Amino acid sequence: MESAMVLVVGAGPTGLSLAYDLVRRGVPVRIIDRQEQFTTASRAKAGVQPRTLEVFDDFGIIDRLLAAGTQRLPFRRLLRDQLISEVVPYEDKSPLPDAPYRRMLYIRQNDVEQILRDLLSEVGCEVERSTTLTEFTQTDTSVIATLDGPAGTEKAEFDYLVGCDGGGSTVRKQLGIKFQGFTDESQKLYVGDVEVDGLPDDAWYQWYDLERGLLLLCPLSGSRSWQIQASPSVAPDGTLPPPSLEALQEAVDRISGMPIKLSNPTWLSVTRKNVRMAESLRSGRALIAGDAAHVHPVAGALGANTGVQDAYNLGWKLARVIKDGADQSLLDTYQEERLPIAEWTLRTSCSSADKIAEAVISGTGGAEKGLTEETNQLGLNYRDSSLSWNLAERAADDSPAVRAGDRAPDSPGPDGTRLFDVFRGPHATLLGMGASCREALARVESAGVAGLRTLDVQERPPAYGYTEDTLVLVRPDGYVGLVTTAEDSTGVLRYLDFLQGPHAAAGRD
Repeated sequence: MESAMVLVVGAGPTGLSLAYDLVRRGVPVRIIDRQEQFTTASRAKAGVQPRTLEVFDDFGIIDRLLAAGTQRLPFRRLLRDQLISEVVPYEDKSPLPDAPYRRMLYIRQNDVEQILRDLLSEVGCEVERSTTLTEFTQTDTSVIATLDGPAGTEKAEFDYLVGCDGGGSTVRKQLGIKFQGFTDESQKLYVGDVEVDGLPDDAWYQWYDLERGLLLLCPLSGSRSWQIQASPSVAPDGTLPPPSLEALQEAVDRISGMPIKLSNPTWLSVTRKNVRMAESLRSGRALIAGDAAHVHPVAGALGANTGVQDAYNLGWKLARVIKDGADQSLLDTYQEERLPIAEWTLRTSCSSADKIAEAVISGTGGAEKGLTEETNQLGLNYRDSSLSWNLAERAADDSPAVRAGDRAPDSPGPDGTRLFDVFRGPHATLLGMGASCREALARVESAGVAGLRTLDVQERPPAYGYTEDTLVLVRPDGYVGLVTTAEDSTGVLRYLDFLQGPHAAAGRD
C-alpha cells in the first residue's frame, strides 16, 4: 500500500471533504478520528447552504444529499399554544441558469458525514476510528506524528498534516496558534436529539418567550428524532443542572404549555456563545481548517459550510504541491484567502444572531431573520487574492461582469450540458467565451498543461456579463482565477506557471 502523504485529523464534514478531495487528485491520505463509533447526533442540524451544495455537486453526491434531507421546512412560531406566524425561508428562491442551488438543505449532520464516508470508501480510503494524535514534530521535509490507536502507539511520517479536529483542536494547540475571541458563559442552551409526541413533524416549531425562555423543536428528516434547543432552569444554588430528559421536559412544559412529551434521548449537550478565530491557518507543514480555525454562533447556518469550503480551497493546492511539484508558497494562499472568509463568517453569524434577537424582542420574527441572501455564500469571493488576475480592462472594479476571484457561475449550453458539468472533477477549466478565443485555446492546449480542460463556449454566457470575447480560467474549486482578452494565451500560460511557482516560470522562459 502506498504511504500516505497527508494526515487528516478529524472526520467531521471538513476532514472528510478534504480527504476525498485529496484522494480524487491522487494524493494518498490517512484520516483519523478519536471516536470509537461514528456519531448519530444531529449537532448543528447541517443546514447546507447553496455554495456548499455546489461543492457537493462537484463531488458527485448532490443527489444523495437531496434525497436525505429537505429544502422546504416551515418555521412555525408560537406563543404558548397560539400560532403567531409561519414562514418558509428561501421558498421564492427558484433555481436560476447561473445558480442551480438557491435554497438551503436541511439535513442531519451525521447523514452528511455518512454520505461523505461512503464516498471516501468508494475511492479506497477509510476513517481510522479510536485513533488519536498525541503529538507531532516537523522537519523541513515532513511531519512525524505519534498516533494512539487500537493496535497501540505508532510513529508515522507524512508530507503534511491538517487539523480538522474541532474547536478544541489538538493540532492548533500544539502549533501554538492563538484562538482569539471570547466565550459568553451567560448564554447557555440545552441541545439534544429526542423523540417527540404531540406535534406533527411538518415544521420547525419555535417559541421565543421573553419571560419563560427559548424553545426550538425541529424534526430531523429521515428520522424519528427531533433536535431540541431549550433555555435551562437554573438550580436554587445558581448552578445549571446537567442536560437530561427530565430537564428538557421541564423546559418544554414551562415554555410551551402544550401536551408535548419527549422520550428516547440519544444525544444531550449544552451550547454556549463562542466566537473565536485562529490568528493563522498554517505553520510549516501543518495546517488547520473548519472549527479548528473558527467557531461562531449557529445563527445563519454557516459553521460546517465554511469548514467544507476551507477544505475545498486547500485540497487542490495541497495536491498541486505534493503531486505536481508546485512551490510550497501556493499553500500561503490558503490562509490569504480563507482567513478573511473566517472573519466574514464570525461577523455575519453574530449579525444574524443580532437580527434574530431584534426580531424576537419586537415580535416580528424568529430564526428566519438570520437567513439572508448573504448567508447562502454564493457572493463570497477572493478578489483581493494574489491568485486573482484581471488582465482585461473590462474586468475593472466598476464592471458588472464576473471578475477574477468571483465564483464561476453555471450556464446552460446549446447541447444541454451545463458549465457545472464541465467544471465537475479535479481539473481547472479554461473557457473561451466567443469565436475569437479559439486560436488562443488551441495554443494553450498545445502546451500540454496537466490538469487543465479547455472549452470553446461559442456564445458568451449572459451570467458572466462580458460584452467582448474573453478567456476565463476557472480554478479547480470553482472560482475564477484569470480573466483576460480573447487572444491572450501568453497570459493564461503565465498564470498557470505562477501557480506552479518561480521554477516553473523560469523553465518556460
